[in-house]
This record gives sequence, structure tokens and C-alpha cells, in this order.
Amino acid sequence: MEMKELNYLIAIAEEKSISKAADRLYMAQSSLSQFLQTMESNLDSKLFVRTSKGVRLTEAGNIMVKYAYATLAEYHRTQDEIQDLKELKSGSVILGISGFRGSYLLPPVLNAFKLDYPGIRVKIVEQNSMILEQMLLNGEIDLALLVLPVSDSRLQPTFVMNDEICLIAHENHPILKKAKKFAPTGKKISRIPQYVDLADAIPYEFFLSDYDTILGREARHIFNRNGLQPITCNESLTALMASALAAAGHGLAFTYYSSRHYFRDAKFLSLGADLASIKLATALPPGRYHSKAALALQEVLLKIYSSSIIR
Repeated sequence: MEMKELNYLIAIAEEKSISKAADRLYMAQSSLSQFLQTMESNLDSKLFVRTSKGVRLTEAGNIMVKYAYATLAEYHRTQDEIQDLKELKSGSVILGISGFRGSYLLPPVLNAFKLDYPGIRVKIVEQNSMILEQMLLNGEIDLALLVLPVSDSRLQPTFVMNDEICLIAHENHPILKKAKKFAPTGKKISRIPQYVDLADAIPYEFFLSDYDTILGREARHIFNRNGLQPITCNESLTALMASALAAAGHGLAFTYYSSRHYFRDAKFLSLGADLASIKLATALPPGRYHSKAALALQEVLLKIYSSSIIR
């Protein structure tokens, strides 16, 4: 069985649809269906059950998909070892990161990495932390930037930074008139110069992310804790969309202070007494070979961000 065929099998299992898997693989649906029929015929076992909503794995299919993951992970490990013989002169590394966070944190990392290792290509996988954790455990990616705490004790994350959750607004938004400066104290609470009481922001429209996202969940917790009901019309936006709309002057949104590198003309306001933050960390696949390229990329990422944001 060829490596590409293992990828075909995994794509069908993950997409739970032959047509969606075909789109993901840039191949004709008929060709993918023929591949599956041939594989099932050779194994004399059904790997998927066809349903009205797509396909689902049979017991035999589960066994084959586990084999596919394990085989591809071992092949990837072997590629890494062979690549390391070239002493970082060529090769590739797979990095997992969330789409929104990666849009502004990743470019300076890639710039610095390219200067030091021009022959190494970085493949980027955009997923949330939970999916990236599983991809690390499966050996599908070489390195990931995750939100702490991790859910699996086998992962040994390396702390990178605290990232404050704050409000983002256009520079002419009326909420800026309610902004206050932190009282001078011995301990620095926030790196953001000004803060607002969330109650002062309630008269204005908010753009919110889904509840199952960090920003969406944290925003709702803060509102509930203060007994506040925000004005909302959009409550299931991506973090990028919500922040972009707020930065353009259409309302307010919750974002991460690190995104100030992305929204350069927007204003950021701390939440004051409701201050919240997340911890970011890098992680490598546990119990597996770590390529020199993966370790080098991790080193560059830590160098750029470990001291850039208050811990």
C-alpha cells in the first residue's frame, strides 16, 4: 500500500464523506470511490458504512485507520531522521497553530527562521488547541503552539507567554472617553495603558465569538459574573472577524493584546478588575523523534516571544 493511499483512507475517515474527502485531496470523487472499493475488496471487509449523511467507520475500518495513522507517523519520523543528516540545509517542518493567533504571531517567527534556515520549509496546520494536541499525539505535526493547560499529560509543554484578553475598538469609538489609566502601583497589572469598566461598555454593540471558543466563553463568563447583558447581533463570529469589525468602528469585541501587531490602527483596552489572560506554550510530539528543524523552529519562537509579553 502506498503512502498516498493511507492519506486517502484518513481523509475519508476524518471528513466522514467521500465527496468532502475528494475535495480535500484535490481528486475526483469517482477515483476516490474506486480506491475504496478496491481496498475493501482486497481486504474482504467493509471499512465504511454508507449513510444518508455520509460514511462512518466499521470495526475493520477503525483498525485500518489506526494502522494508517501509525504508519504515516513512523514514515514521517524516518523522514525527519534522514532530513537531519543534511544539518538543516534542506527539509521541512510542520507547525500547528490556531488561524487567528497564527495570522499575527507567526509572520515574525517565519521571517527570523527563514533568515537562519533558508533551506527549511515550514508547513502550517491551522486548528484549535484540542485538535492540535491530538495531532501531536498521532505524530502528524512536529510542533504546536497550544493554550494551557493541555488535556493530555503525555504532552510536555514549554511555556511561552501570557496573553491578555482585552477589548478592541476603533480610535474614534465613544468608549475611549470612558477609558481610565491604572493607578500607579508597585505591581504592574497590565501592559495596556488604559482600561474600562465593562459596565461602561454595555450601551455599545459587541461582536462575540462562539461560546465554544476561548474568547467567546470568557466574554460570556465576564458578562454573567457582572450581571450584564450586552447588545449583540452577531454571536458566533470567528475571532478574526469580530476583531476586524470592531477595529473598523462597527462595535466592540474581545481579543488578545498580542493582536495589536495585526490591528495597528485600533485601540486596545484592558478589562481592569475583570482582567483575564491565557497561557501559551509550545509542545512537541511525546515519545517520538524530534527533528532538528522542529527544535530550531521552537527555539526561534521562544526567542521572539518568551520575553515580549508580561508573564
